[in-house]
Amino acid sequence: MSRAHIPDLLDPRLRSLIRGNVLVIVSLAAATLLSKAPHLRATHLLILPLVACIVGTAETARCMQRRWSWYHGGVLLCLYMDVMSLTMIAFFWLYPYLA
Repeated sequence: MSRAHIPDLLDPRLRSLIRGNVLVIVSLAAATLLSKAPHLRATHLLILPLVACIVGTAETARCMQRRWSWYHGGVLLCLYMDVMSLTMIAFFWLYPYLA
């Protein structure tokens, strides 16, 4: 099978910072819609955006370089954003059960 018909953005063998960031942002938006924020309701469907956010974070982490550069610093900022999104999705998922 030829690789010529697969765009680089969709090829999982190649590292893509855009793919990781888009996956995290879309999963955070989906979690916000599923949880009916700000009136949070309990749903187990929030596991799907949580898993998608974890996959996006792993994809972003693949883009790290060994030596520090401005690109490396930008990837670190993106990883911080990913961790904040993971925390928000976990909060949306767990808070209705704890309150």
